[in-house]
Amino acid sequence: MKTQLADAMAEDFERDLRRDGVAPEKIQTQITRSKERINSAPLIVLLCLDMSEMDSYPDAKRRQAERTMAMQSVAAAGLQLLLAAHAEGLGGVWVCAPLFAQETIQKTLNLSDSWEPQGMFFIGYANELPKEKTMKDLQSLIKWL
Repeated sequence: MKTQLADAMAEDFERDLRRDGVAPEKIQTQITRSKERINSAPLIVLLCLDMSEMDSYPDAKRRQAERTMAMQSVAAAGLQLLLAAHAEGLGGVWVCAPLFAQETIQKTLNLSDSWEPQGMFFIGYANELPKEKTMKDLQSLIKWL
């Protein structure tokens, strides 16, 4: 299934890169890396948005607010999943490639039309520890009112 998914997503990715005028050798490098990431992941979790259980409103403003709330809920659930994986000693990588291949993923995995792929996690044991990142000073991110 991972190979089918990687191949199907690669077709969309390649088509988009060609449209963008990316050089053929760079396209091949990116496609190879993308497929390798999917195929080598011990576990893949696909995060989907499903609006079928959300409230429905007659006006566009509230419909958009409901959709935004649902997207935030998907993201919050994804964060919790990454934290749970980390607590179990696992590593995880969140990729948003599914946003660019929603229909392809739905078709390949035979998902309901109401399941809109939003993100994908590659989860497993890390081969190496990630480099420590420099964090911004907290005070530079806060505005006190």
